[in-house]
Amino acid sequence: MTERLHIVEPSLQDSAGHCHSFVGSVCQAAGQHAVTVWCGHQAAISLPPTVQIQRIFWRRLRRLQALWLYRKLLRGTGRIFVSTASRTDLFLLHWAARRAIVPRRVFLYMHWFRPSERKRRQLQALARHQPSLTIFAPTPSVAQEFLRAGFADTRVVPYPITPRSAPPIGHTPFRHLLYAGAARRDKGFGEVVSLVARLKQLQAGLPVSLQTSADHGTDHDAATRQDLQRLNAIGYPQLQSTDTLPPEAYRQLFSGAICLQLYSQPDFADRVSGVTLDALSAGSPIVTLSGTWIARVVAEFDAGVVVDSPDPQTVMAAVTCIQERYAVFCDNAARAGAALQQRNSAGHLFSELMA
Repeated sequence: MTERLHIVEPSLQDSAGHCHSFVGSVCQAAGQHAVTVWCGHQAAISLPPTVQIQRIFWRRLRRLQALWLYRKLLRGTGRIFVSTASRTDLFLLHWAARRAIVPRRVFLYMHWFRPSERKRRQLQALARHQPSLTIFAPTPSVAQEFLRAGFADTRVVPYPITPRSAPPIGHTPFRHLLYAGAARRDKGFGEVVSLVARLKQLQAGLPVSLQTSADHGTDHDAATRQDLQRLNAIGYPQLQSTDTLPPEAYRQLFSGAICLQLYSQPDFADRVSGVTLDALSAGSPIVTLSGTWIARVVAEFDAGVVVDSPDPQTVMAAVTCIQERYAVFCDNAARAGAALQQRNSAGHLFSELMA
């Protein structure tokens, strides 16, 4: 009998954002395999009909609920996959198990890791107790942290891309600058607001579309709230802002767009961005900062412009460069998207889970 796969994703609350695309792509790759997704208690999501959906997690109680769920699942059968894992999940799994977890039973996808000596000591202690946990990482630098800590079954597995067909033949004319995804300080939202202020000063008339939703149904942090107040005070007439969107409306944002990803260089030095994968899959060129995973992908395919500074003058020069050769950059972005659809197919991750 095929083992059921239990996907644990407490942050999955709706069909917007990359929790849903991540989990949905894995479920799609699973085909007829038995899958249960454990998610938010009011999650409004659409997954393949073969998937069982268990809506249990309340945001303020999710750590206690995760401890209970891990204990329940470890006493049962099937494989456990924590799709957006953290050090907290390692602790909770150790406490839930009370003994060493057997190999190939529990899998954790560590999207990123910001190292410190304290965190490294914690990982080393956890690895001594739970050496057989399987750790997946999207990049070699993240994987190396867990290998050095003692998690021997650590491997690089590509971040799963949302399956997309190739963009339609023929070029959509440029229509707007786009900031897509949650409004967050580390994702350069403040820098984009400064760009809008500069456009207002120049009376540029350049259309701008921004998503201003918070992450996973949480509240904006204080800095982002200030940025939103600043944005409202600018009064740029060519600005369109949207909150969380359903999947099809979100995909439409990238049509005719130049995608602004002025993400923090330290935070995203080796961190994969789902927005990048979405933009390139839609054939949308990108402006991004040097020294990031995003910049390396953009440079590999010449799918946009990489800049060293997020100041408005530098970003505007990059935008103008793309506008002048928009069809060429769109072709390059679409070529990148097609390559990434293969390179980052969720089939790779599902094969690792069930091997």
